[in-house]
Amino acid sequence: MQQPIRAVFLAKEIAVNHLPHRIVIVGGGAGGLELAARLRRVIGNSSVVELTLVDQNLSHLWKPLLHEVAAGTMDASIEECDYLTLAHRHGFRFRFGRMIGLDRSRKTILLSAANDNRGFEIIPPGSLAYDTLVIAVGSRSNDYGIEGVGEHCLFLDTRQQADRFHETLLQQFLKLQYGDNSLTDASSTLKVAIIGAGATGVELAAELHHVAGRLKAFGFNHLAGAGPIRIVLIEGSNRILQALPERVVAAAERELHRRGVVIRTGDAVKAATAEGIILKSGEIISAHLKVWAAGIKAPEFLKGLDGLETNRLNQLVVHQNLMTTRDENVFAMGDCAACPQPGTDRLVPPRSQAAHQQARLLAKSLVRHLEGKPALKYIYRDYGSLIYLSSSTVGNLMGNLLGSRFIEGRLARLIYFSLYRSHQRVVLGLLKTLLITATDRITRRIRPRLKLH
Repeated sequence: MQQPIRAVFLAKEIAVNHLPHRIVIVGGGAGGLELAARLRRVIGNSSVVELTLVDQNLSHLWKPLLHEVAAGTMDASIEECDYLTLAHRHGFRFRFGRMIGLDRSRKTILLSAANDNRGFEIIPPGSLAYDTLVIAVGSRSNDYGIEGVGEHCLFLDTRQQADRFHETLLQQFLKLQYGDNSLTDASSTLKVAIIGAGATGVELAAELHHVAGRLKAFGFNHLAGAGPIRIVLIEGSNRILQALPERVVAAAERELHRRGVVIRTGDAVKAATAEGIILKSGEIISAHLKVWAAGIKAPEFLKGLDGLETNRLNQLVVHQNLMTTRDENVFAMGDCAACPQPGTDRLVPPRSQAAHQQARLLAKSLVRHLEGKPALKYIYRDYGSLIYLSSSTVGNLMGNLLGSRFIEGRLARLIYFSLYRSHQRVVLGLLKTLLITATDRITRRIRPRLKLH
């Protein structure tokens, strides 16, 4: 009964403002999409709010899965969700486009033109009016202006980049298999350098080793000699997984060493070349594939966006209630928001659990905002971290009753996958998520373990 009553109350409160009130959410990642789904549930089917989600892609894929798509252990075409279908199911509108600017005086966002794969324009530049705007455009890799990184390294920020990585990886393995002397050496080993030993870099290293170990079963017999792949994980700081407890780091390091991954810490990257990575110590690490997974920043277009306050990482500076500091009608959430943690000098970390928490809070706060009530303050709750190392999982859970607890093995793996199911439950609903979970268990026995095309 709560949702219909809330919708009726909303209609009475803001009917004088010549509704519908236009809420525009830019960015259909984990945070933005969950917010759209949750907000429509809160306001019900009331016509007093017109809700629009804007994204430059036509489909959604949970970002923590990208390293599996890149390695080929997950087929993105099976896991992705169409925005148009989700919009129809949840009762919001979807607008295809990429935000490039903002006119706060006119309460309008600016959208770029869209081109086809041949470069021809299919959608002209446009604009979209709003009354309340939520910016949830996530983050991108930060190459810190290091020479050669943008030219010679692969990135894993988007589905398209993950697909490109997978295609390149497969091509390199095919060259090794069929004796391309320009690539192979005496050991017929593919050399991979991963820069950045955060969760993405560590999980990708483990996933690539797992893939290389299974190739023989698919006919890649020439790769079985001295080892089909050599992975070097490079981290400029003094240890991998900087944000995680020592026990988790130690367990992850043991697992990586067991798989033959070389870990180099305490030596930053000076430059990237076609042949490999040059470290500041002067050492050159030869690599056929170079992957940049070190550091993040918000998209460039946010920098000085029509007078909104941003920091050095292009993040929009927000109050604790996620409202931007210079406009009460513009909110920001997720990786693109610089949100303070009360009682500290730190910001909310750019993690999927933070975006999930913020979406849940903003769904309530935006309704309060429309009612003329103060938005709720966001307090980040760290529930721990899990690192999925292909067939192994380690991590820590945190709670008020148990404190911090180290977990590994089957329990850790079960909790890790439950995080994705939790996201699906918000976006797709409980019944569909249960059906997808059951179907996955069945089709896993039918589909190939690796995507080799």
